[in-house]
Amino acid sequence: MGESSVIYKKLAVAFLVAFGVFAAAFMLFSPMQSLLLGVIAFLVTLWTNVGLSLGVVSLLPIILFPSFSILSVSQTTQNYANPIIFLFLGGFLLAIGVEKTKLHEWIAQKMFSFFPATPRGIIFSLVITSGLLSSLLSNTTTTLLLISIALYLTQNPKLKMRFALSIAYGASIGGILTPIGTPPNLILLGFMQEKGMELFSFMEWSWMMLPLVFAMFFVAAFLLSIGVDGVAIKVENESKKLTKEQKKVLLLIGGAVLLLLLNAPFKPYWNGLGWSETVILLGFGLLLFVPPFHTLDWMDDKAKIPFRIMFLFGAGFSIASAFSATGLADSVASYLVALIELEPILILLAVAVLVTFTTEITSNTALVSVMLPIIYALSQQCGLDAKLFMTVATVCASYAFMLPIATPPNAIAMSSGTLKVSDMAKYGFVLNIAGILLVVFMAEFFWK
Repeated sequence: MGESSVIYKKLAVAFLVAFGVFAAAFMLFSPMQSLLLGVIAFLVTLWTNVGLSLGVVSLLPIILFPSFSILSVSQTTQNYANPIIFLFLGGFLLAIGVEKTKLHEWIAQKMFSFFPATPRGIIFSLVITSGLLSSLLSNTTTTLLLISIALYLTQNPKLKMRFALSIAYGASIGGILTPIGTPPNLILLGFMQEKGMELFSFMEWSWMMLPLVFAMFFVAAFLLSIGVDGVAIKVENESKKLTKEQKKVLLLIGGAVLLLLLNAPFKPYWNGLGWSETVILLGFGLLLFVPPFHTLDWMDDKAKIPFRIMFLFGAGFSIASAFSATGLADSVASYLVALIELEPILILLAVAVLVTFTTEITSNTALVSVMLPIIYALSQQCGLDAKLFMTVATVCASYAFMLPIATPPNAIAMSSGTLKVSDMAKYGFVLNIAGILLVVFMAEFFWK
């Protein structure tokens, strides 16, 4: 009964928040737009307080949007079959293959070998290793795989805290590097596709984000390594050879990367193969089920497929569609037109600050789903570069460094028992500010 009571309280909070948002919005927006904001507030609250499981909440738009005549059933459900979702599925199948064969341990060992066996060297290696793995694996999986390794490297409480944060922060930063690295990136691509905008290719996105990500790696590692000089540490570096199964998965991933490289246009010299990246990644992921690879088995490995995250994508795309269908994006944008009086770089800074600190207390996927239609409408009304502004907002949605509830890597680091909330908030605030300044600098001087 105790557990049921807690769920009832969380549901009651969600209903109260939804009603409050609806009542406040009714004074500014149309009844339909106010209903949408109330429904979104209900969903976001349940995502935040975990009143119901993530997968269940993510399926609620299929019931709520048609019930309130916001979108029809077909308009809502088609968002759950967005091609971007199957791009993610293909990438995650490869990630399951890496995890099942323990290829990540070999990769991590190789990464560690590039750095000196000092506290500062290990912090840098953990940030970069976690980040690079997270660019292909989910940040949650990456953190879970590496956290136990990091905690066994030392018995010093001060270093354990730094090592745990290194992995969590590296995983959040690394997700920015590739289009499949984190859900907000895929939400952006899905929204751009819906609006008929030219999509970033896999390699184009990665090339744009590479300087930003490695600058963030350096800032995070340098920040966490302040004050650790002189602390003794011993690292075992036993060499491991690749197994036959690991070689198969490594070969498959290498083939996928090569094909993605060939598929990417490098104009005016190469127009690319013109294939769908969804087809490429899903195809390579499914190859893991068939000979000669046969690394995965559906009956054994289907439980590892994150269907709840796929449903979350669908919910995010549905929210974005509802914003456009009800005209809410345009209505909100009309209230933000005052920003046009500012210089574009100041508008970029305002967007970066708003998204960065909002993502600390809400789902980054839900936040991006809400913000992209608003930014797009504002850009259309004010003649701004919609692609640039939406990219900045999407990147900043991954800047969740201050609170345990902000992102799963933070929660996993906190669950290790090696740090306090105050530790995470202190380092996270500095990293948030650094991230905001870096992304605005990159957008203003390199991405335009």
